[in-house]
Amino acid sequence: MSDESGRRNLRMPNDDELFAVVTDMLGKNRVRLRCSDGKERMGRIPGRMRKRIWIREDDVVLAEPWDWQDEKAEVTWRYTGQDADQLRREGHIE
Repeated sequence: MSDESGRRNLRMPNDDELFAVVTDMLGKNRVRLRCSDGKERMGRIPGRMRKRIWIREDDVVLAEPWDWQDEKAEVTWRYTGQDADQLRREGHIE
């Protein structure tokens, strides 16, 4: 990470994942997400992330919409603030 540009290789969404921004904390491991496809979804924070990764409002995350309920999604990854700034600079998210 000591290279001149400061660019890091970040995890990018796979075929069934989207970039999303956390707009609201709902409690019970649920968040409101504004996804890159323009939809608002209810996001669920899985148990493997619950105690290890703290998610707050305005965090940029990867979300995987559920096959059987498109208005809900699973949070699969959280970007740090520095990584989110890089994604914005490169035009992946607004």
